[in-house]
Amino acid sequence: MMLSTESYGRRSERMAEISTLVRSVRRSRKLTQRELAGRSGVAQSRVALVERQQESPGIETATRLLAGAGHRLYAAPTTRDDVATIAADIRTAVQRDDSLLAFRYFIQMNDNLVAEQGLLRGVLAVTEPESTGSKTWDSAIAALVAYRLNAQHVPLPSWVNTPARRLERARVLNVDPADPVPTRDDVPEEFLEHGVLIWRDSLEGV
Repeated sequence: MMLSTESYGRRSERMAEISTLVRSVRRSRKLTQRELAGRSGVAQSRVALVERQQESPGIETATRLLAGAGHRLYAAPTTRDDVATIAADIRTAVQRDDSLLAFRYFIQMNDNLVAEQGLLRGVLAVTEPESTGSKTWDSAIAALVAYRLNAQHVPLPSWVNTPARRLERARVLNVDPADPVPTRDDVPEEFLEHGVLIWRDSLEGV
């Protein structure tokens, strides 16, 4: 698990990052808060407080919580939010039925991945994000990670290719209903594999 070296020092952002990471890794391992508490040695009440951003744990507690879900906490030389953090923002936008805001976050995710090179790009995607509540968006996030990591020949995290992140029938990542539907030639291969239709040009203006 990664926290950026700069943002870890800012309390409010640190709380949001740790909350997202703990919740994401717990759910990716299909653990209840009680089970994570038992594995980490941190009281279930504190797990709940951390996940609700009502407690800002120290590094030792954060490390124990993540280790309880089979992950390690480390710092990386970047100030950019990782995929799991931005996916949580997309989830909030989806809950508000604001597809334009969700797409803006999605493009920010794309920009962050493009800005890093090699394994550091992979580090941004190593944590499995929790579901956005929309299989289309979940599939789009996985496709984007595959698209950007493949470009650097970086191994894909296993979560990218799970069935939950692939659509059985292709759908347009619809932000504006007036937008034309892209042809298959206009869609990156990784998005086609995940069943998401998006214009390649939408991802290249960074």
